[in-house]
Amino acid sequence: MNKKFIIFIIGLMSMALLALVFIQGYWINNAMIVRQANFVRSVNEAVDGVVFRLEKSDLAGRLQSTINYLSDSPQYMAHDDSIYDALNHEFRDIDNSGELEAFYNKYILSLEVKDRQRIHEGFQLIEKRLTYNLIDSLLRTELHKKSISAKFQFGVFSTERGKMVLRTEGSDLSVLLEGAYAFTLFPGDLLEEPDYLMLYFPNERGFLIGQMAGLLVISISLILIIIFSFTYTVLTIYRQKRLSEMKNDFINNMTHEFKTPISTISLACQALKDKDVIKTENVYDAYIGVIGEENLRLGAMAEKILQSAVLEKRQLELNKEWFDIHEVIADVVSKIGIQVQIKDGNICTDLNAEPSKIHADKVHFTNLINNLLDNANKYTPQKPKIGVSTENVKTGIMISIEDNGIGISKKNQKKIFDKLFRVPMGDLHDFKGFGLGLSYVKVIVEYHKGSIWLESELKKGTKFDVFLPYES
Repeated sequence: MNKKFIIFIIGLMSMALLALVFIQGYWINNAMIVRQANFVRSVNEAVDGVVFRLEKSDLAGRLQSTINYLSDSPQYMAHDDSIYDALNHEFRDIDNSGELEAFYNKYILSLEVKDRQRIHEGFQLIEKRLTYNLIDSLLRTELHKKSISAKFQFGVFSTERGKMVLRTEGSDLSVLLEGAYAFTLFPGDLLEEPDYLMLYFPNERGFLIGQMAGLLVISISLILIIIFSFTYTVLTIYRQKRLSEMKNDFINNMTHEFKTPISTISLACQALKDKDVIKTENVYDAYIGVIGEENLRLGAMAEKILQSAVLEKRQLELNKEWFDIHEVIADVVSKIGIQVQIKDGNICTDLNAEPSKIHADKVHFTNLINNLLDNANKYTPQKPKIGVSTENVKTGIMISIEDNGIGISKKNQKKIFDKLFRVPMGDLHDFKGFGLGLSYVKVIVEYHKGSIWLESELKKGTKFDVFLPYES
């Protein structure tokens, strides 16, 4: 897949995702605004109910006080009794503030001027007309009817005296004055300077968010799912692209690796068929030897590929036995040493581990050391200086293999143990291999409950440290 097209698709998906997140945020914000408006309306309705009940309770007290006062008056007559009985009956049927206001006007008109003045003077102070507990109880009841369970603070402010005459204990006076909802108390009094009920919700925003918890959880979950899906898709695209490149690289390397022995065998066969070539016993032996060696080389490469498939399926069976790792290392060093000497290099050993026996699969351990030494030689183009050392640690043996080769960049060090991965070299095939060696080494180490890590710097060399327990 074209790289520019992939970048275009990712960019397009990113823009769509950002637009979706923006739209979701916009709708959540709108929902919060609507919820806020509904909250304010519910609070207004609840407090209107509180004010109505306070005013009705106050008016009931006035009416009863008036009846008690006038019944003791020498001017009180029988027909007055019937008037107040009618007022009492009408008062009990009042259901809203409009009816209460109309009743209040009738009540005032039924009084003599001096009685109106007396009643007015007797109820001037707001704290004499209501109590803290009464307001608190009514507020809780009315707010509960509106499904408002948020904590609240309230106060009663006297405009005429310019102070808060009642308020919730521990409440902030400045907050009540500046940030609270304000409602007129006893609106039917028609006073020039009315008193106010101040209501404040300290955690109003938290309450509103709590009311929207379901919507928020669903919205955030959907956004996270979309982001996760988008990220996973992008990573999958890049992973598939990388696997495709690794596959192509593997095929190119395999073709290159198989081509040489096949060509050699083909040339040897042609030479044996050529009638112009003198066929002596030595010639036959030489050509047959070449064919045999190249055939073994092809078989070894095919075996390595099949072995990789077995490792990938985790179907490997280990034949563990006790053996001396120093003997195995010495044997591998003697074989690889010939190739190193051809390049005017050498292998130095410093085998200090004692005891040096482990319980492991000897064949796979041999392959492990062979792969690491072969890589050390392969990736050191000139005069390899390879060091092999062992030492005992708490529960096993540490094996170190160090070279002075081309090194591995920090970026590629993270991928070096991946199957089929080879350090990118363009179209060059200076270093033979399929990218299977180090992935095989890592799997074998893990099968033996060990660990492997590396230290490397470009143009200075690489060091592999392998830890294997005495008994896995």
